[in-house]
Amino acid sequence: MAAFFISFLRGFIVYPMNHYFIVPGLGNSGPDHWQTHFEKSGDHFIRINQLEWDKPASREWIETIEQALVGYDLDNVILIGHSLGCTAIANWAKEYQKKIKGALLVAPSDLEAPRYTFDTVGFDHVPLAKINFKSIVVASSNDEWVTLERAGFFAENWGSEFINIGNAGHINAASGFGEWPTGLEILKTLG
Repeated sequence: MAAFFISFLRGFIVYPMNHYFIVPGLGNSGPDHWQTHFEKSGDHFIRINQLEWDKPASREWIETIEQALVGYDLDNVILIGHSLGCTAIANWAKEYQKKIKGALLVAPSDLEAPRYTFDTVGFDHVPLAKINFKSIVVASSNDEWVTLERAGFFAENWGSEFINIGNAGHINAASGFGEWPTGLEILKTLG
């Protein structure tokens, strides 16, 4: 009888809802980007809007992430970064040393590659400090902004799980990643 009652009660346990904070990269993520589709998938997806999308300053982006999380239970926070947003998350993790539920880091740009010539104040290198929460790096074998080897190097240093999804470009709308159900499935593995 006791086992039945415990089993019955489990059906009524309310688990805390995760809050997913979307951290786009340079220029923001447009209407066809997978991050925008994620954002529209539920009220618990929140885009962190930066003050300056086209000439970003690392310090401002880090502080904007920190301010966005105020008042949330960090045990239920998952960050979702793309491109330069991944570096912003890594910088935030290094600066604040807070423990959150996790982060999905998709197509992290290699700021030290010769090809990277954007005006991004303070984004002069990718931090290599270990991230103190669960994270997953998703990379492509033909991304124009990061080689697969460098993305793997970032993941190793950050302590992240590494997923190579093959020839997928920069994993953005231009490379065909609007709705990205596989990305949502990967996201679910963070909790």
